Amino acid sequence: MIRFGVIGTNWITDSFIEAALKTGQYQLTAVYSRQLEKAQTFADKYGVSLCFDDLEAMASSSELDAVYIASPNSLHAPQAMQFIQHGKHVIGEKPLASNIAEIETLITTAQAQGVVLFEAMKTTYTPNFDQIRAALPKLGKLRKVYLSYCQLSSRYGKYLNGDNPNTFNPAFSNGSLMDIGIYPLSAAIGLFGEPNSFTAQGALLDSGVDAHGTLVLHYTDFDVVVSHSKVSNGLIPSEFQGEQGTLLVDSISECRAVTLHRSGEPALEMTVAQEENVMYYEALEFARLIDAQQVSHPDLARTQIVSAIITKAREIIGVHFPADEQTLA
Repeated sequence: MIRFGVIGTNWITDSFIEAALKTGQYQLTAVYSRQLEKAQTFADKYGVSLCFDDLEAMASSSELDAVYIASPNSLHAPQAMQFIQHGKHVIGEKPLASNIAEIETLITTAQAQGVVLFEAMKTTYTPNFDQIRAALPKLGKLRKVYLSYCQLSSRYGKYLNGDNPNTFNPAFSNGSLMDIGIYPLSAAIGLFGEPNSFTAQGALLDSGVDAHGTLVLHYTDFDVVVSHSKVSNGLIPSEFQGEQGTLLVDSISECRAVTLHRSGEPALEMTVAQEENVMYYEALEFARLIDAQQVSHPDLARTQIVSAIITKAREIIGVHFPADEQTLA
């Protein structure tokens, strides 16, 4: 049984706890918040008594083996480092860090400490993501891929009213590519690996983060277009086009439906049943890695490639974070 603590007391933390407990491989033992009363209120829902408002005290506690980090993006890497240095396994919400330099430092340190470092990228662990992978050979020679994830932020109204919510604040390493575009980008890298090259475009808000944008990943025989937005809602499916057919995927972030359309054949529904809370699958994989003591695992390569692309894309479109000037130690 993996004894784990959580950093963050928002809805996504509740979702991960629900998913982790459902696997039967975790025991929630600790909750952290900057305000101890807030941590205690959150912990009471789960019958947990160990609460912290001191991160160092939590990281050094003998009462937990692992931590789930769901704080603002800019805090993911330094908090992960703190727990890694105390020999704790870390599952950090995407993006795992603000930039590629932080990712590389985290990976090096985690492997030196012999602990599992894992990015909570739910997309690539779902059963229907495996269905996409299985369907690709049925398309013949792949030619065009369009991956779209556009979701109007619930905080955009506050931003337009003159507030400065975390979700549109570069101090917290935010923006559309970091928060939204990372899903389809991670799906592309998970399926096809590192591209030969890429181009990036983005529209910036006055706050300094990107509101929406597009990446084009260039492979030898095909391109992948990644469309993302935090200021508009998208309803179209993602699409994989081959010379012998087309694959449609509903909701690329969770892969809710997969349908194969081969030329001259009836549409083939390839969707398999999934847990409603798809974080269940990332929790299962994290537990498997810990149990196997698999500190060096293939998903770290995907995380590195994605972070390197996002870091360079931000440079191209002009998004700069304070974290880019800091050294992780």
